[in-house]
Amino acid sequence: MSIEEKNEIKKSAYTEALRYIQNAKENLHKAKKHGKYYQDIKYVRSASGIAYSGMLLALDALLKIKNIHPAAKNRKSIDWYRDQLRRMDWKLLNDVNTTYEALHLIGYYEGTTSVKIIDAGLEGALSVIKHIKPTVN
Repeated sequence: MSIEEKNEIKKSAYTEALRYIQNAKENLHKAKKHGKYYQDIKYVRSASGIAYSGMLLALDALLKIKNIHPAAKNRKSIDWYRDQLRRMDWKLLNDVNTTYEALHLIGYYEGTTSVKIIDAGLEGALSVIKHIKPTVN
């Protein structure tokens, strides 16, 4: 894969992942923050799922650029991503773990309304997304 092709993948995925984050932030705004908590769990859950999906989109692009793909018959899981990242980048693995726990598990499944937890998840997601920020020529 050429540098131009890699940069095109990065550019496309980066733009789309940031769009996901923006959509998540719009949902959080609808959740109406009041002090340390959001008021409407429906929007927090939705925002958590959207932001987590944006992180996965960026992660998929990064792995594609590195020519890492799951076996044809296997579905990607968080464990599969973790295995790949253990071989590549521990800091990135930590960001993925934080995002997975804060947004996917606690935000989406458990339905937390904690601003602090959701913010930590968004910070982790953005950190992962920044790994695919295209270079400017």
